[in-house]
Amino acid sequence: MPKLDDTLAQLLAMSREAGTPAAARAREIVTDHLTALGYHVAVQRFTFAPSTLLAFPLFGAGLGWLALLLTPLLIIGGVSSWVPLAVWSFGLIAITVLATSIGLGWVNVGIGGMGEPREDANLIATRSDQPIERWIVAHLDSKAQGHSMAGRLIAVWFVLAAILALTAMTAVRLRGPVPLSAAAFGGALTLIAAALAGQGRLRGGSQGARDNGTGVAAALAAAEAVTDPAVGILITGAEEFGLVGARIFAQQAAGRLEGVEVVNVDTVDDEGVLTLVTHDRGGRRLAAHLEKTLNSAARPIRERRLPLGIFVDSVPLAKAGADALTIGRLTWRTLRRIHTPRDTPQQLSLDTAIQVGQALARIPRK
Repeated sequence: MPKLDDTLAQLLAMSREAGTPAAARAREIVTDHLTALGYHVAVQRFTFAPSTLLAFPLFGAGLGWLALLLTPLLIIGGVSSWVPLAVWSFGLIAITVLATSIGLGWVNVGIGGMGEPREDANLIATRSDQPIERWIVAHLDSKAQGHSMAGRLIAVWFVLAAILALTAMTAVRLRGPVPLSAAAFGGALTLIAAALAGQGRLRGGSQGARDNGTGVAAALAAAEAVTDPAVGILITGAEEFGLVGARIFAQQAAGRLEGVEVVNVDTVDDEGVLTLVTHDRGGRRLAAHLEKTLNSAARPIRERRLPLGIFVDSVPLAKAGADALTIGRLTWRTLRRIHTPRDTPQQLSLDTAIQVGQALARIPRK
């Protein structure tokens, strides 16, 4: 039987950006490990547009240009009060539609060498032909951006604040010109938001020890310990490029995920509170079922909804009808590390992640 420590050491020693040779090598390592445990591993290949990562930066840039166009209309008295409203409404809708199309891969933007499609894959591991009633999921890929996950959350907050400020000033403009000081504040806030959003471009590489080497550690630990043939292991690809692997899996499993349990493990640091992130009633039922046994892996445990600005693989699987949730454990310090070259295995214990995986193997299906 392969040693889990050896497999994880190989994975965490490399950057695993989706669509690169390193990501392909990481899939080989995981495939070899699961095959040695007696699993049949199917490779579900797909292509994706790396430019999906440009959706948020381009939305920020569009918002900045829109603010520059809107500000004079807010303060000039000779312009009809409906003109700023029309410019703001149509402009916001336009950049939202464009950013959404880019983020979902419908529009491929060739900026910064990110126009060429890439190939990645999911690994679908099963022990028998029996229908799977619980999937244990973790994404394999890692990435590094100009800002950390904490930086992205701050950028999202600034963008939302800028949208609220410009919306409020546009509403005030219906009654008369906006004071110059207020318009200047709104414009400055928007430009700061645009600059922060622009940091979302790829920059460098990350070993992704916490995000998501820990999730893979939990999934492989579960794979070693589980005996139920109705439990499968799903290792997704290109999660960091818009949950591509999970969305592909959900599409191709359409109609077969209704009521199936999905436990996604994403970033289980050795500090923080173990959190069960749910999206709907099915996820909350699953959380209640898992919580008692997971107490043996980490205490305390809390349940919460997904924070705005964070994306996890359980979302598209829940939308496909699964009872899905994500298990995570992190702090603000963790958020400042992940998506940067600082997310390394040094000074990181995988004990909690492995204990979570082993606990998941002991929990019977509902």
